[in-house]
Amino acid sequence: MEASSISAATAGWTDRLPILPGERVHLRWLETADVPALFSIFSDPRVMRYWSSPPLPDVAAAGALLAEIHASFATRSLYQWGIERNGESGVIGTCTLFRLDAVHGRAEIGYALASAEWGRRLASDALDVLIRFAFETLGLHRLEGDVDPRNERSIALLLKKGFRREGVLRERYRVNGEIHDTVMLGLLRREWPPAGQSATAASVSCSSCS
Repeated sequence: MEASSISAATAGWTDRLPILPGERVHLRWLETADVPALFSIFSDPRVMRYWSSPPLPDVAAAGALLAEIHASFATRSLYQWGIERNGESGVIGTCTLFRLDAVHGRAEIGYALASAEWGRRLASDALDVLIRFAFETLGLHRLEGDVDPRNERSIALLLKKGFRREGVLRERYRVNGEIHDTVMLGLLRREWPPAGQSATAASVSCSSCS
């Protein structure tokens, strides 16, 4: 991958991320009206249990988070979409590409889903969309995941998507006075889609991504 691939893929973007459609959900730009939903998601101790930062304390913090998301998009250093059910209105989670490295063709992924939506395969659908966009539109070579080893559900989801465990970083995070390790997982472009899943089945195609 050439360093210019990301720039070429995003050259047509204006002031917002493209909508990325999936089978059950789609990923869309986060708006000011989504601040209450962001607060509901990121203030939930269940959602934030294995996060690298504590739950949001108030709605103002959610507004600051949105401002940070928009500022990082402006510098093309982070792409964070809201997850919304198809045919419905309201953000139920977020999906993120961050620490983008155009020289080496890699990025980290992150995702969060409202606890009320767990167990419905919505995060799985959102990840399919995100991974396909990262590899096929941005032309990335490698994706990385950084997961608390106690977060077995998240690790299982990434393994299902073809990620491989690559090691443990000991005592990497300190959150609310608690020190914990992190499991590093990686997925290479040539390893995706995993056996038994076609690229076309991974997500609905996006005609507005480039």
